[in-house]
Amino acid sequence: MNAILSLWLPILLSAVVVFVISSLIHMVLKWHASDYNGFANEEAVRAAIRAGNPTPGRYVVPHCNDMKEMGSEAIQQKYREGPVAHVMVGPNGAPTMGKQLGLWFAWSLAVAVVAAYLALRNHWLDPKHAAGAAKMVGMVTFIAHGFGTVTESIWGMRPWSMSAKYLLDSVLYAAGSAGVFLWLWA
Repeated sequence: MNAILSLWLPILLSAVVVFVISSLIHMVLKWHASDYNGFANEEAVRAAIRAGNPTPGRYVVPHCNDMKEMGSEAIQQKYREGPVAHVMVGPNGAPTMGKQLGLWFAWSLAVAVVAAYLALRNHWLDPKHAAGAAKMVGMVTFIAHGFGTVTESIWGMRPWSMSAKYLLDSVLYAAGSAGVFLWLWA
């Protein structure tokens, strides 16, 4: 336990570096600005969703309860007619960026703790193993931040181009985290 506590500075700085890189990506470079589209008939779509009064969650259209129903002619016709969609519905009200940014930083910190723990278990605090530890931290950071987006493209209809951008983000987070750990290892 003392060894992981001795890595508090690289853990904290790694989370800060990920947070800063993410902020630069989203606020300066803005390469995710084209990831989301609006509906041409947004007001009609909003009215239709509001009329259904859905609770926050993920919805699919067309919806079926099981794979057997999915094979029915009625559902197959709905798929042919379209639209086929996954829709996320959040709670009403403006997004609270402070809460979301706080959660993002907490997640980045959690990833850094896990990465540090795994690097420590495999490389101890020996300075001559700093490069190996940094590589491990980078790999764990990349996997933690990037692999979920692939699952979303496979199952959730997220465009692969969007996942590619998020994977690139994850490469940058990994490089930043690995750099911090290489610099501050033992």
